[in-house]
Amino acid sequence: MQPPVQLLQSALGDLFAEANATGCLTLADRYGLMAAILDDSLTEEERRCIDRLLRAVCRGRIKVVDELSTMH
Repeated sequence: MQPPVQLLQSALGDLFAEANATGCLTLADRYGLMAAILDDSLTEEERRCIDRLLRAVCRGRIKVVDELSTMH
């Protein structure tokens, strides 16, 4: 049995800030979001952060890209 995936405390905030700054949600970001969504111990603030990020994608303010990272 694999241990549960645990996020760093600031991971969601950093992911949100990076996605807003670059306008892109990378493959690595999406895996991080998937791990966060599956985490039963998320706070209400963290859930709202995920909701805001997904809303930004739906509204076209953040693009989903197939790149692993926005670093070149």
